[in-house]
This record gives sequence, C-alpha cells and structure tokens, in this order.
Amino acid sequence: MCDVVGRAVEMSTSRRNLFKSAGALAAGAVFYGGLTAGSTAGAHLPHQEGAEGRRTRLVLLGTAGGPTVYADRYGVSSAVVVEDAVYLVDLGHGSQTRFVQAGIGSASLSNRPMEGLAGVFLTHLHSDHIAEYAALQLTGMWNGLDDPARPVHIHGPGDRGGLPPVFGARPEAPVLPGPGESPTPGTVEMTEHLHRAFATDLNDRIRSSGATDPAGILITHDIALPAGTPIPHDTNPMPPVAPFPVFEDDRVRVTATLVNHAPVFPSFGFRFDTEDGSITFSGDTAPSDNLVELARDTDYLVHEVIDEAWVESRFPEPHTPAIEALIDHLLGSHTTIEDVGPVADRVNAGTLVLNHLVPGDNPESRWLEAHQTSSRPVVVGRDLMQFGMGPRR
Repeated sequence: MCDVVGRAVEMSTSRRNLFKSAGALAAGAVFYGGLTAGSTAGAHLPHQEGAEGRRTRLVLLGTAGGPTVYADRYGVSSAVVVEDAVYLVDLGHGSQTRFVQAGIGSASLSNRPMEGLAGVFLTHLHSDHIAEYAALQLTGMWNGLDDPARPVHIHGPGDRGGLPPVFGARPEAPVLPGPGESPTPGTVEMTEHLHRAFATDLNDRIRSSGATDPAGILITHDIALPAGTPIPHDTNPMPPVAPFPVFEDDRVRVTATLVNHAPVFPSFGFRFDTEDGSITFSGDTAPSDNLVELARDTDYLVHEVIDEAWVESRFPEPHTPAIEALIDHLLGSHTTIEDVGPVADRVNAGTLVLNHLVPGDNPESRWLEAHQTSSRPVVVGRDLMQFGMGPRR
C-alpha cells in the first residue's frame, strides 16, 4: 500500500468505530481471532471454528493497509500454513507478534516460535508491507531461524530501474540515498543495506553470543520477470503477462503475476497451490486482468480494498493539483468496495476475503457492501482469522 494513504489519514477529520465482528463465511472453516494490539502475549485464543488441525490453513496475521498504526489491526501480513511449514506473504508492522499469537510455526517452543517458517514472499517494497522485514533479519536468529541446513528463502521485487514521477504540481524532491547508489534497490540489495545499517548489533551478537549470521539463513532472491516483459509507461501502467513460477517444494507451488499498483513496479500478486486447494493474494492493485488470470478458480481470493467514499471525504473541495494527484493515485492504484466484488466473480473464487483494509477503522457494514456487487461469499478480514482446507492432521 502506498504511503500516500498515511498522508490521507493524517488529513482525516474524524475516526470511525473499530470493527466488532467478522462477516459470515459461506464456504470453508474460519477462526475469528480475538487478540488485539493491546492484548497480553499469553491471552487465550478463541476456538478456531473448524480450522484447527486442518492440513492447510490461510491465516490473516495483520489486515490494515497503509502506514497508519491502529489499535486493533496490525500491518498487512498473511500466512499459508501446510502441515508444519509456514509461508509468509508480506511483513507489515507487528507481523512477528501475530505469528506467535496465531499459534503457527513451533509456537510451543518458547524460544523457537518461528522455526516452522519455510518461505517469505514480498508483494512490493512499500513500508506497510515490509515494516517488520528488518526485525526479521535482526531477531529471527533468536526465534528458531538459526540452522544453515534449513534456510528460509525470501522472494521479492528487484530494482525497478528508475524513479517514479513526482505527484502533482510539486517541485522535484531530493533523491535518496545519494550519488552512486540506486534510489530503488530491490529485495537483495535492500537486505544487504540492512545488514550494513545494523552491523553494530549483528557483529556484537555474533561475536559475544554466538548468534548466526542472518545472511546464511535468510536467503534473498529478486524475482525475475518473464523474458521480454515491457517496462510500464503512462498509457500502459502494468504490462500483460502470463502467470510465472516463483517457488516450489513438496508442499506448495507459488506462481506470480504483475499487478497494477502504478507507479510501483514491479508489484506482484501470488498464488499458492497445495494438495488441498489454492489461495491467491492480490497484493496492492487496481482491478487487474493479470490477477484474474492468475487467480482463476482459486478457493480463496485475498484481495485488498479501499473505501472511495472515505477518500473523497478526506479531501473536500476545492482541490489543489497536488491533492487531485493524490486522490487519483489512491483510487487508480487500489480496488474500491464497488469494484472488488466483480473481480471475485471474474475469477470464480470460492470465497473473497477482504484484506489490506483502508481505512483500517471503517465500520464493517461498509466493507460488507461488497456483497452487493458479487455472487461470491465475502468475508471481511480480521487479524488472526484462520481458514482451513483439507483433512485434519
């Protein structure tokens, strides 16, 4: 989710009531999580309503979109759990805490709660999707990610190769980090920079406490685009591509596509196929033909959503050129409540799960209006929800 959402929230004149209940799930099993940001770490998890013990589970760790911090929603992050292996999609703020609270991985071992982590997939490199990525590099070694024989492969976007445009009638902004270095590092280079930035801590831990160098455990990969993929431009913000493979092991097959989160490039959607069914994550995107092709007949479509009425209410007339550009970006690179239902219908999704909710404190009744434009079952995501597939273990 682009950081302009944070700007939109800052300009908000009011806050809405927090979510109180989740929508009914017509297909599959769901767990309504009750822990919030203010809960204690040892709080009791509610019964999982049939998801407990399933061989394959979809787990919503955090469901808020944008860089705004909410009391009852953590940053966007999801997990696909297959038997004892956990695959994470994005690492929004609080995702490691939610990982433990959800009871996935090796949570029974107090000092190794993330031992079951088998892979990480980053849809794009906006702050609300990677806020906890640095923390994973620094703390993973103390939480079960310390065995070089069991590396965790991290897949994410590569260097986009050029800066995005400046929005609105604003002067050209300073470019970070400075001359001679890429202003748009990809996943591999970003990780190298993080290790340099935190070298004091890492060297101290490795030398004084015998910590494991994260570079030998958390193995990063820039996702290669299909050969011949054109660079996006103003009239074609996201080129059409067929779904392409990213990762496969004995539990999951992960395919990806480019989605329309212009001007971000590349920005990915991911599909996980398992023995028990499929789960597709939209990432941040406007309605996307590429995503529809990727997600065809998926059991669960986990799709971002933004409230257009909320956006319009944040910016009363008259609009400056900068505000007009901000509104156009918010609505042009995300999917509205009115548009997300037809996407699920085109996909023929088993269930549409609304995630990456902007704003994170909207009334649930507003999100449920997606029912009006879709024939598919619709669930409003909440932190720690779990959806089960396949037989019980």
